[in-house]
Amino acid sequence: MGKAKRVFIPGCSLSSYNPDLVEKTLEHLQNKLPGTGAILKCCGKPTKALGQYDKFKERYSQLQEDIDNLGAEEIIVACQSCYLTMSASSPKQKVTSLWELLPKIGLPEEMVGIAKGSDITFAVHDSCSTRDRKDIHDGIRWIIRELGYKIEEPKSTKEKTRCCGFGGMVVPANPELAQRVMKRRTSEVKSDYMVTYCAACRASMVQGGKNAVHILDLIFGGLWTSESDFPTLPKTPISGWVNRYKCKKKIVKVLS
Repeated sequence: MGKAKRVFIPGCSLSSYNPDLVEKTLEHLQNKLPGTGAILKCCGKPTKALGQYDKFKERYSQLQEDIDNLGAEEIIVACQSCYLTMSASSPKQKVTSLWELLPKIGLPEEMVGIAKGSDITFAVHDSCSTRDRKDIHDGIRWIIRELGYKIEEPKSTKEKTRCCGFGGMVVPANPELAQRVMKRRTSEVKSDYMVTYCAACRASMVQGGKNAVHILDLIFGGLWTSESDFPTLPKTPISGWVNRYKCKKKIVKVLS
């Protein structure tokens, strides 16, 4: 195993949603921060949410071992649950959100201002797990404005954001309640288009009836207009596992 001063951990949801976005993000990080490594492994948050604390400690210790073996001093995360989990469980490393980092290192130059002619206004859904992180909220809006898209702020936003309906394992536990929460959230939004910075939140907004993209779709997916083909939901859970496998291969390719 090689060494890396910092390591990018995309998280489970993003890698199962779109491996290409993970690949392009890692390439951008390596371009701006040479020598950035990557780890594709679950932080164990689902086991912790289910109260399986011993299993969580076991799984996180495996991730921590990989981080330490790389010699990483900083962890860059794209997932808000990973951010909270790693901030509490990896005291030896600095944990940085990708959304606070990108305003500092910049976006790909060719994407700056790409959307100034777009006819879309994106309503922003903030992740409830980081509702107290103003720097993350500000970073997301900086990215959207830097790209050139117009923004709608929902009634409940930033530190007052509402749950997307996916958190706390409510979807498998009570799918009808989850659907009501999703619909409640999207009903606050006037625009037909939403942007999130969590892949699970994006899926919730789609189930709530909106055209929704991940913020990385905006950064690396070209120009979005009302004529664009918006991503939908996977037809089967197996597609998520296939995407994670593809993501692993893409990460290895970038790092090789």
